[in-house]
Amino acid sequence: MKVQMHSVHFTADQSLLDFIQKRLDKLETFYDRVTEGEVILKLNNKDGISNKTLEVKLLVPGSTIFCQEEAPTFESAADAAYECLRRQIVKYKEKHMSH
Repeated sequence: MKVQMHSVHFTADQSLLDFIQKRLDKLETFYDRVTEGEVILKLNNKDGISNKTLEVKLLVPGSTIFCQEEAPTFESAADAAYECLRRQIVKYKEKHMSH
């Protein structure tokens, strides 16, 4: 799956990008027709707490699957986003296989 990654106002470490790519590649075991994806990494500093936001948009035939997660680290946000996307992909697949 081709994934574009954008980091807003900082430069993301290559190991982080690889980690996110591996997580998203695992989604292909549930549905192999994801055409492409886009990941946006943001740093949020509000109320003295530095949080990381990870947004993932996946394009599937006829639809877009989106998930946004906030966590103390990008890795934990990527794990949460993986679970969120996995559930959505399974629902999408079941809905379209029943037609």
